[in-house]
Amino acid sequence: MCGRFVVAQDGSELVGVLRVDVVAEDLPAPSYNIAPTDRVAIVLDSAKTEPPTRRLEAARWGLVPSWAKDPSLGVRAFNARSEEVEDKPMFRQALIKRRAIVPATGYYEWHTEAGVKTPYFISPADGAPLFFAGLYEWWKDPAKADDDPARWLLSFTIMTRASVGELGSIHDRMPLFLDADHADAWLDPTTDNVGDVLDAAIDAAPLLADSMTLHPVGSAVGNVRNNDPSLIAPVA
Repeated sequence: MCGRFVVAQDGSELVGVLRVDVVAEDLPAPSYNIAPTDRVAIVLDSAKTEPPTRRLEAARWGLVPSWAKDPSLGVRAFNARSEEVEDKPMFRQALIKRRAIVPATGYYEWHTEAGVKTPYFISPADGAPLFFAGLYEWWKDPAKADDDPARWLLSFTIMTRASVGELGSIHDRMPLFLDADHADAWLDPTTDNVGDVLDAAIDAAPLLADSMTLHPVGSAVGNVRNNDPSLIAPVA
């Protein structure tokens, strides 16, 4: 699973290969210790235009479906298992029409051995941006006025799959990585073959996993109040 990650770039550095058309003005600052319920920049294709408009938007981590009574439901929906999303009411509709990409620098995972948990930082070996497959939803707050921009909450979840290769020695789950070749198909809200798009992403992820590098980091990352570049520095 993915419960903490890093976005060390600002919004303008994230758009590159994804060819974003519109960049929101309220993007969060870079962070070295992103946790569930934090705001993060995500990429989505808006189906309200023809062709769809690709946007970089700020969203809350933890999916809040439109039918939720309040945003607290999203606290436990920060990850979605790729093997289950087609059948889970929480994620099924988002998979069909609201798929996103979550750009990142890398992520943290904890390995447990002999009762001791050691955090690792995992990132592309070439330093390129990392793309997680995600799902997003819009939730309307019934307590706010119709003309209040804060009435709408954009939220997202990160897809996961079984770990492979060296990543499997750290944890049994890993994010569902995407490359540029699969990004367009994943984001396209007009596709009719969602199952095929999901299967293609799952099948391509092991090759991307093999291109990752990892190293142990200090325990300071366990406290969300710690947030600086030293968190990703390797420790002996």
